[in-house]
Amino acid sequence: MALALGVDTGGTYTDAVLIRDEREVIASAKSLTTRQDLAIGIGGAIRAVLADSGVAAADVGMAALSTTLATNALVEGQGGRVALIYIGFRAEDLERHGLAEALKGDPALVMAGGHTHAGGEAAALDVEALNAFLESEAKGVTGFAVAGVFATRNPGHELEVARIIGETTGRPVTCSHQLSAKLNGPKRAVTAVLNARLIGMIDRLIGRAQETLVDLGIQAPMMVVRGDGALMSGEQARERPIETILSGPAASIVGARWMTGVEDALVSDIGGTTTDVALLSGGKPAIDPAGARVGGFRTMVEAVAMRTSGLGGDSQVHMNTSGLAGGLFLGPRRVLPASLIAMEAPELVHDTLDAQLRSSTAGEYDGRFVRAVPNMPVVGLSGREEVVLERIGDRVLPMGDVLRTRMEQGALNRLVDRGVVQVSGITPSDASHVLGRVDAWDRDAADKALTLFARRRIGSGDMAATGSQQLAQMIIDQLTEQTALTLLEAAFAEEADGFGIPGDQLARHVLMQRGLDKHRGLIALDASVNVDVVGLGASAPSYYPAVGDRLHCRMILPPHAGVANAIGAVVGRVSVRRSGTVTSPSEGRYRVHLDTGPEDFEASDAALEMLERALTQDARSAAEEAGAQDINIHVERDLRTALVEAKQVFVEGMLTVEASGRPRVAVG
Repeated sequence: MALALGVDTGGTYTDAVLIRDEREVIASAKSLTTRQDLAIGIGGAIRAVLADSGVAAADVGMAALSTTLATNALVEGQGGRVALIYIGFRAEDLERHGLAEALKGDPALVMAGGHTHAGGEAAALDVEALNAFLESEAKGVTGFAVAGVFATRNPGHELEVARIIGETTGRPVTCSHQLSAKLNGPKRAVTAVLNARLIGMIDRLIGRAQETLVDLGIQAPMMVVRGDGALMSGEQARERPIETILSGPAASIVGARWMTGVEDALVSDIGGTTTDVALLSGGKPAIDPAGARVGGFRTMVEAVAMRTSGLGGDSQVHMNTSGLAGGLFLGPRRVLPASLIAMEAPELVHDTLDAQLRSSTAGEYDGRFVRAVPNMPVVGLSGREEVVLERIGDRVLPMGDVLRTRMEQGALNRLVDRGVVQVSGITPSDASHVLGRVDAWDRDAADKALTLFARRRIGSGDMAATGSQQLAQMIIDQLTEQTALTLLEAAFAEEADGFGIPGDQLARHVLMQRGLDKHRGLIALDASVNVDVVGLGASAPSYYPAVGDRLHCRMILPPHAGVANAIGAVVGRVSVRRSGTVTSPSEGRYRVHLDTGPEDFEASDAALEMLERALTQDARSAAEEAGAQDINIHVERDLRTALVEAKQVFVEGMLTVEASGRPRVAVG
């Protein structure tokens, strides 16, 4: 009997599942995700699933982890402080290609160096400028990103800069050529920046998860789900955490297929922070050819073609106070539900809410609390940020007691972005408690917080709602509407022939909305989603039937929908891809671009064969290191030729080698 343990760390819950012989779920369990120490939530879920199944820890033959941590961090703008070393580019490229936005005020050095398209040195590396930058800007930086012009043609300068940074600072360094073999330096640089930002966070997660497995007596090596649904080793994930973006959502797609057997469907997974939508076509999720897009950034990471929006059960509820009619919108930031923060500090939360309810006027910070995340590394804070963090200390506090000036609101926002502080407010989870749909946390705290929020005034001067019950229903209705729009946008984006209009505009178009309403007048309008929708996530049974009604489609809610990510983590395959290029810099010369530098051949066939051998060896080795067995090798060749004097001439060739196999499972 082969037993596999799947674990998924989400924004709110950590799930665990045990699967026997890849055929049946024998137990599942949940535990609250503990951001201050993820091992607590992971350990709680694993202990619960072992106890429920009666399985001994030593009998577990494989463990795999999927996580939304990287995805959520990018959606919410969180992560460590980074520095970018930009070699051979122009300073204006930082603004032009979105790098300034990705850096979010973190330091960058644009320095001389880089290579040509053929792999030759374009300019000497300015080591003096690099050393001066490290001396002045390295303080507080948790990771470095290095991107050079045509580094995929010759990574020499990236590697030399990485060596100097490593020897000078000891901090982790991400080189752009290690993340993608494709051209487009600015896009590689964005990917490297995001990877560097995530390194500390993912390293802590994987390290603590591995320690927890050992502490519980599970000796099986731990795998991690990549963004394309395949598995990688924990060590590989620590080096390339960017590849875990969309890990949780990708695992949910794999899990949805395994649970339902559906061939064609939209799969929508609602978590605490995000809603992730992808298309299953012919039983397989599509890979995004342009690279994964998360949190507004287009990366060069191969991942499931998925739309991720900041909409979940713990999304912050916002009030539109500018219009006469008012209205709500949700997200994109996740906050701690009022009903949950009350479980941690019940006396303070209830005393504060009661005092605010007794007040005759609605306060700006009513119903909102803050807490610092314990044991979170804190570096590179401004003076104002340090003051705010010190004021919070290790307690849960009303937000109004923490913020003394408007400028401190910005400092608090930056602390939240860094993942150092968490904010509490009202969420759809609280609304579900008020309406009696959920009974997991403190319903009374949710009711009080929603009552306070309902007292806010909209543009007409009226209160936002008559009370907590009405407001709770408004929140759930808004969640239904935003979820339906997210699904419509995904469906329009996947239409093969397209409509020539962006999917978000079509989804919101008045004719589309009237069609969903089944308009009947001189014109009859009907609209619906024409494929099944698989609803996943612990809250899917509560929220998604209404979404199916709105879109007039069949909504499938599988029995283990709440742990789909954890299931997908253990039914996937190990897969490693390696890509490389052969160019022809001059007639009769064929250049193979390798990590060790360019190598020339006199015949294109010889160059392509050499590249295929090198990539195959690298991919096979990485797959074996990741724990794969029965490895299969698949090679794709993309060759470009040109017609010159009635003869086909080789221009360029890109090879991609994929090594894949099932992970080794110890049979007890």
